[in-house]
Amino acid sequence: MPTWVGATAKQIARAVRRGDASATQVVADHLDHIARSDGELAAFRVIRGGEAIVEAEKVDEQDDLANLPLAGVPIAVKENTAVAGLPTWNGSAAARTAIAEDDHEVVRRLRGAGAVIVGVTRMPELGLWALTDDESATTRNPWDPDRTPGGSSGGAAAAVASGLVPIAHGNDALGSLRIPAACCGLVALKPGSGVVPSQLGADDWFGLTEHGILATTVADAAVGFSVLAGRRPDKLVPPQRLRVAVSLRSPVSGVRPDAPNTDAVATGARLLAAAGHDTVTADPVYPTAIGLRGIATWLAAAARDAEAAGVDRRNLQRRTRRHIGLGDWAYRRGYVREADRAAWRERSIGFFTDNSVDLLLTPALAAAPPPADGWASRSWRANMLTNIRYAPYAAPWNIAGLPSLVVPVGVRPDGLPVGVQLVGPPGSELLLLGVAGQFEMTAPWPRHAPGWPRVPQPIA
Repeated sequence: MPTWVGATAKQIARAVRRGDASATQVVADHLDHIARSDGELAAFRVIRGGEAIVEAEKVDEQDDLANLPLAGVPIAVKENTAVAGLPTWNGSAAARTAIAEDDHEVVRRLRGAGAVIVGVTRMPELGLWALTDDESATTRNPWDPDRTPGGSSGGAAAAVASGLVPIAHGNDALGSLRIPAACCGLVALKPGSGVVPSQLGADDWFGLTEHGILATTVADAAVGFSVLAGRRPDKLVPPQRLRVAVSLRSPVSGVRPDAPNTDAVATGARLLAAAGHDTVTADPVYPTAIGLRGIATWLAAAARDAEAAGVDRRNLQRRTRRHIGLGDWAYRRGYVREADRAAWRERSIGFFTDNSVDLLLTPALAAAPPPADGWASRSWRANMLTNIRYAPYAAPWNIAGLPSLVVPVGVRPDGLPVGVQLVGPPGSELLLLGVAGQFEMTAPWPRHAPGWPRVPQPIA
């Protein structure tokens, strides 16, 4: 029997707006797929079966479907973001907060655009790690179940890469959208500061956190971004000739990209040239101090979030307790300073003007996604070193508050996807999406992991 599973968000919304499909049937198709398949992946913490069907029926009853850019689109929300009627899990039962009375603003915007929330996706405890698991489940990468889908939006990435949902919400404080996108062969844009309301935890991890969308196509990423930003959907226009800096330099001393990630940057540069852009070699200067301050901010943000939520630290995972303890120390010692972040932001913006470049191309990761193997029970040191060694490239742009995007560019020799990161100056979100669209047109990528989604006959 034909199913809407595997269709893009834009295809689904267009069909629902035209009356060619009902939101109720689309959501039912996806709930069936989730029920059959999520046991293999553990992408979801909670599935809103009956509630989602009721909400889909309400979408079908609306008179203004023509004005809903996500009409009837099933979507998942990351479990640290309030969904009315559900507790906010924050990555584990120990960190769970009370049932939310109201939706977070970004959830409200998604619903207002016609999307239907089918569930909340898993993340590591307090969103601290680029590896998604806890004592109750290990979230697995649809490309290889022995590998992590990344983190902290790992559940969201696994859900999209397997077709459980066409798009998913996530958020990103030190790479938590872009890292799982790279691990799972997806598109993800981290907006710049102030473009999308954050409102998470004590203070948005000192202002580093941004909400975004994980998607299989640039068009879906673009419409999702417009909804979160409270804008009318923009038509992406292929950008004219740009000058793009290309850099392999790692923000972390001693960490270098492996051959597949180095090759991915070369592929990205060729795709830019094919689209008519110019590339130049230019390396950002990553001060040692910004790396140390970044780690201190990561530590202290967790401590402040735990304190603000009233979490009983004794019930948290060992790695989290250690992280929070170090965060208390870093904050008391004054190692987290707004002046340091402002100075790095100014230097980062200056990189584009000083080198007369429009964008920066870097690796998305330095190594393959690590094994999906009990990280919740491992030491803080093992988690921390693994995070830094395989995913060092994302965090500097959160500290700077600049928009950045990950886009797939191929497959590694081990069969896992590989992507690149594009970074731009303030206000360049649509430019980044436009360039990603040129990549997609020139070198289309598989929209889902091999063998997914596991449905017999997709409609679209």
